[in-house]
Amino acid sequence: DALPISRAVGAVDRLRPLDVEFMKRLGKITNIIPVIAKADTMTLDERHDFKLRVRKELETNCIEFYPQREFDEDMEDKMDNDKIRESMPFAIVGSDTEYQVNGKRVLGRKTAWGIVEVENIVHCEFSPLRDLIIRTNLQDLKEVTHNIFYETYRAKRLNENG
Repeated sequence: DALPISRAVGAVDRLRPLDVEFMKRLGKITNIIPVIAKADTMTLDERHDFKLRVRKELETNCIEFYPQREFDEDMEDKMDNDKIRESMPFAIVGSDTEYQVNGKRVLGRKTAWGIVEVENIVHCEFSPLRDLIIRTNLQDLKEVTHNIFYETYRAKRLNENG
């Protein structure tokens, strides 16, 4: 269904042309949910600025991502989806290692200054991403993928085969 695209950003301060071309092509056949991987390599200010630049580049290059504006059904839907769109791309940190933090077991990554907690919203936007994909929009993602992307692909293939 939805395919999150991620890559390490490190010192990169904008999307690479390959990223732009890839998302343009991919956006025609599936939902895109942009993420910034290894977000702990940036300060909070760098992360904020990078997110703004990525959103601007997506807009400039006419790259649609989920939730697409054209599917906002009413004003309430538009307001909810605008909040989601304004939070993208999600800045995430991945880890499969558990640590003890304040008596709780948490997924995280150990750094020189401490533990980056995957589910701590101050450190990482994994929780809002998970909520978007699994908890609040799963059915809509499935419907958009099937009714829009799959049916468009199917109609195109049927037309090609006569």
